[in-house]
Amino acid sequence: MDFFRNLFGKKETKKAAVSNDNVVTAPLSELQLQTIKSMALNRHEPAQLLVASGQSVGRQRELNEDSLFSLTTTIAGNNSNPPFGLFIIADGMGGHQYGEVASNVAIRTISGYVMKKFYSTLFNLPSLPLDESLQEIAQAAVQEAQRAVLREAPGSGTTVTAAIVLGQQLTIAHVGDSRAYLLYNEQRMEAITRDHSLVQRLEELGQITSAEAAVHPQRNVLYRALGQGENLEPDVVTTPFPVGGYLLLCSDGLWGVVPEDEIRKIIYEAPNLQRACYNLVAAANEAGGPDNISAILVQLLA
Repeated sequence: MDFFRNLFGKKETKKAAVSNDNVVTAPLSELQLQTIKSMALNRHEPAQLLVASGQSVGRQRELNEDSLFSLTTTIAGNNSNPPFGLFIIADGMGGHQYGEVASNVAIRTISGYVMKKFYSTLFNLPSLPLDESLQEIAQAAVQEAQRAVLREAPGSGTTVTAAIVLGQQLTIAHVGDSRAYLLYNEQRMEAITRDHSLVQRLEELGQITSAEAAVHPQRNVLYRALGQGENLEPDVVTTPFPVGGYLLLCSDGLWGVVPEDEIRKIIYEAPNLQRACYNLVAAANEAGGPDNISAILVQLLA
């Protein structure tokens, strides 16, 4: 029980750094903790994660600066079999030297950090702490990736959106304008990340409309990304993963040219996840394919 509390709870001894854009993240409530632990510990029929991905260089780029990572497994033992998944998208910033290197470094660093921390905790290795929550692990992984990008790909930049799934718990760490969406059983689609872009800030301040943001000449300008500055504070979001629902991670090469209603329609009308990813990439290319296109689609089944 302590293992799940350590992963799902939030320590009160650390104060999160204050973000300049007033993004607020919060720990799970006690009710959410009890629900998730009950699901993970008492399920007789294990839940299952299905995953598919799709990628294209697009029709107007010579290099693919996007990187993807996906891993699914099951944690067995103690009468529980909660599924575990790690899914990451990174979009190397166009116009920056070695953007493709930066996205690859970010993927490699975050995946290595999370897996080392997670499985070291599971195996109860004494050399590593056992008191970190998923939120803290995700945040530290992105900060480690920031240091790696500055060290290994100086002058470059990349977005990153990383999702950790354990049972019905979903934790997202996010920097830039790659997005994470949740799609619910009633076919509702909701963005659970917030773009760190100039136009997003202007829209939030009421200075431009969403229609103006979509065609703004500076819509690709980011004020927060890996490789920018020394100190970086990612947004960290924790939310339940709806059983039967979908998690979509995608770069702006998809959401920037395919409307959200069409994305939702493509996913729900596809016969399977891989076909959905194929159709999403095809739709972005049919819309002109101005950028690299990447998508990871995950479904949680009971």
